[in-house]
Amino acid sequence: MYDLPSEDPEEPGLPDEFHLIQPRLLDETCRPPNYAPDAIFTASDLNLYYDSRHTLWYKRPDWFLVLGVARAQQQEEMRLSYLIWQEGVPPFLVIELLSPGTESEDLGKSLREVNQPPTKWQVYEQILRVPYYVVFDRYVNQLQVFQLVATRYQEIALPEQRFWFEEIELGLGGMAGALSECRWAMVALV
Repeated sequence: MYDLPSEDPEEPGLPDEFHLIQPRLLDETCRPPNYAPDAIFTASDLNLYYDSRHTLWYKRPDWFLVLGVARAQQQEEMRLSYLIWQEGVPPFLVIELLSPGTESEDLGKSLREVNQPPTKWQVYEQILRVPYYVVFDRYVNQLQVFQLVATRYQEIALPEQRFWFEEIELGLGGMAGALSECRWAMVALV
């Protein structure tokens, strides 16, 4: 799946079907009851620019949620990217779907190269200070949730592979899907 080259030699290749379906399901199910629909913004594979001094530096989360920022209402208002210095609001939640070529960076195991942009982990944890960072490995069906505590991410134990986000009154949990695959959805307490 990941052996097809992209036009950009820095990109690992084309996304697989899971990377297309999963963000759509998250978009459809992310309905925080304590936020108006026009006060939440979700995006997938949208460039997230985080440093106005380095305008070519960005990360491209598989999916993210921003609270207090409206989704575009008309075609001409649609974002081509998300610029922190213009929007003024960092994501509340970032979800990365592990891919064979990005696992080290997604899990904070890679080091920053000299004269290179910070890693995803560094951007989410230290620069944007995203309160929740979630990583899902579909190959072993493992969900990992990291919560920002003070200045560092701490992994939260998930004995049942689901997590409740108190601030938005939604949980993230698995749903059995076609072909016995697990898809993740945001769900209200039932």
